[in-house]
Amino acid sequence: MRRSRSPLPAPGSRLAWSRLRAMKAIVIEAPGDENCMRIGDLPPPELEAGAIRIRNFAAGVNRADLLQRQGYYPPPLGAPATLGLECAGEIAEVASGVDRFAVGDRVMALLPGGGYAEDVVVDAGSAILLPDALSFEEGAGLTETLLTVFLNVFQLGGLGEGGSVLVHGGGSGIGTTTIDLVKRAGGTVVATAGSREKCERCLELGADAVANYREDDWVALAREATGGHGVNVVLDSIGGPYLAGNLDVLTDEGTLVLIGLMGGAKAEISLGALLTRRLRVLGSTLRTRSAEQKAAIVRAFLERFGAALAAGEIRPVLHEVFPLEEASEAHRMLKASTHFGKVVLRIDRD
Repeated sequence: MRRSRSPLPAPGSRLAWSRLRAMKAIVIEAPGDENCMRIGDLPPPELEAGAIRIRNFAAGVNRADLLQRQGYYPPPLGAPATLGLECAGEIAEVASGVDRFAVGDRVMALLPGGGYAEDVVVDAGSAILLPDALSFEEGAGLTETLLTVFLNVFQLGGLGEGGSVLVHGGGSGIGTTTIDLVKRAGGTVVATAGSREKCERCLELGADAVANYREDDWVALAREATGGHGVNVVLDSIGGPYLAGNLDVLTDEGTLVLIGLMGGAKAEISLGALLTRRLRVLGSTLRTRSAEQKAAIVRAFLERFGAALAAGEIRPVLHEVFPLEEASEAHRMLKASTHFGKVVLRIDRD
């Protein structure tokens, strides 16, 4: 998917990109519903030491974007106010202190913000070379889910060889990636999904058991799938209403990792189970971690799964790709949960 482009500054150049041109980006004048987003012109972000500039061709759409658009999830201090937590494109500039990448490299990157735009600047440690077998749209739909699952299931959750995971929202980008990575690591995956069709598709991807959370007893199903032992890790983005069931389904010394609160932030439980069964409950976010922490996660991920990624074996399930101009429609689709896998924005360039 190489595209024609205007001449670029030389590697390490300190040219003021903003003097060359403005960039097209999604602009939000005030928080609101999907209609508050429009295409506008912004000055490109300044290149900083240790960073790379990416000519962006695609951006992943995540539920965090919907929250930020509504004013509920402000970007971290110093991060771009523009939406977008992952992107894929070609490197246009390399700052001092960067030796892993060169101008023209195809990359995908984890962002604290700024993905819904033609130009992105990000710490080089948060970028990964995009395999030739993957399109920019596929790369843009991978980075955030790969690193989120790796961090929370394998690093924080401590999933070991032959371990088991329950992931809620098996048809989401996080869910489909969890199925892929855990099965790739030889583990057992139990998932929940909101329709029979999504359940079937999760099974086709390799999940060992899937419960329709609208109809089935997912706690009983997860116990059955693990021979009555329960799962080692629960990856949950729902929160409050699932807390008691999540703890119930864990094996002794199991770990619940909370990465979202879509269902609510409050719940009441008996703390006795945490003591007697030595359970762990962790809250985790990726976006607010430091550049150094993100770089360490990227390095660890590549050490574990880098060969499979480079070979093109790991790729996202893309549900639909919208042009950047139709970001509002992409948000509506995510809100309605009619997608399976990832929704991505394509950024067309002159």
